[in-house]
Amino acid sequence: MALRTTIRPLLGAALGLGLAAAVLLPRLPAFADEAPRRLPEAVTRSAEAPGPHVAVFAGGCFWGVQGVFQHVRGVTGAVSGYAGGTRADADYRTVSGGGTGHAEAVAVTYDPAQIRYDELLRIFFSVALDPTQVDRQGPDSGRQYRSALFPQDSGQAQVARAYIAQLDAAKIYARPIATRIEPGAAFYPAEGYHQDFMALHPGHPYIAINDAPKLEALRALFPERTTAQPALVNRPPA
Repeated sequence: MALRTTIRPLLGAALGLGLAAAVLLPRLPAFADEAPRRLPEAVTRSAEAPGPHVAVFAGGCFWGVQGVFQHVRGVTGAVSGYAGGTRADADYRTVSGGGTGHAEAVAVTYDPAQIRYDELLRIFFSVALDPTQVDRQGPDSGRQYRSALFPQDSGQAQVARAYIAQLDAAKIYARPIATRIEPGAAFYPAEGYHQDFMALHPGHPYIAINDAPKLEALRALFPERTTAQPALVNRPPA
């Protein structure tokens, strides 16, 4: 069973639900080695045709990655799911075993007229994860929590490789970036109860400790890129 699941009762008992209010901007998420920071712009920029595009990111628990991208200006949707394995085993219980090849991932739909793929990469590496961690993120360990990019075309793959090389060459982190680039992987949406989890459960101990700091860092480091209202999967009726 995933460590994220096993620590929930312990975190709740130890810290209570009031932890979400006791934060500093921006602060280090629990168990992270590298703090959020406003990374440099990509030297290699995306050239994308008009219209909606999709980018798939994996950075540990998909709750936090989805919650960050749902608040990025120009993102019209962010869906939690699984990438890197087959449809047959794309379910939470099976993926949590760590042997399916899947990573918990988020499919982000965006408008390149408002935000390009390279700009999404910048936000991802700046605030959504610690990209130096190998096969884990925060308190969660296993291949299903690896840091990975799943390019949807050759253009995204080229831009992703160039940006990782740029950051490594600049020696921004104490260790090399561990984020993998895995082109050609299919994405499968996760179960409904995983969608919009941060927005629906802001006081959940796991969210308060591990994911709320990521959203706080987005707001602090990229205020010009942040929207107040999240792009929810399950939008309330008008």
